[in-house]
Amino acid sequence: MNKDIERVLLSEEELSEKIRGIGNRISEDYKDKDLILIGVLKGSVPFMAELMKRINIPCKMDFMAVSSYGDSSESSGVVRILKDLDFEIENKDVLIVEDIIDSGITLRYLINYLKAKNPTSVEIACLLNKPERREVDIEVKYLGYDVPNYFLVGYGLDYAEKYRNLPYIGILKEEVYKK
Repeated sequence: MNKDIERVLLSEEELSEKIRGIGNRISEDYKDKDLILIGVLKGSVPFMAELMKRINIPCKMDFMAVSSYGDSSESSGVVRILKDLDFEIENKDVLIVEDIIDSGITLRYLINYLKAKNPTSVEIACLLNKPERREVDIEVKYLGYDVPNYFLVGYGLDYAEKYRNLPYIGILKEEVYKK
């Protein structure tokens, strides 16, 4: 699997340290609030797991599966909810936990969908942001890194459902995804 990686962009240690800082900020900002973390499946799972360990206030977690990609490497622009929430979020402070923001289309749809359920607030914690690819404005309250427009894998990010289990963020060799 590592032979398909051009180079490591962010090491396991760098990711852990960054997420620790984000968790500390969330803990401070949401103390005495009714916080629910909503992870966007599947890519957010490693980030969500590490982030939850770094939040030292009570919180709930839930997951949604939302897709605009299918098996493609480019967004179709059509957003589908594949798995909805298990919990009610009315009068809760919602923090969407996302692995990466690319075009922003899927996340904008998700924000509007969640706001219609009358939460107290909706904010975003995102590990990676690709500003070069942005098609819609998205405000991120907790951001790990702005990253260049490479095809990234690892730490939840995939290509055709592979590479999610890498403990780092790597740049996938072009010959792997341009076959």
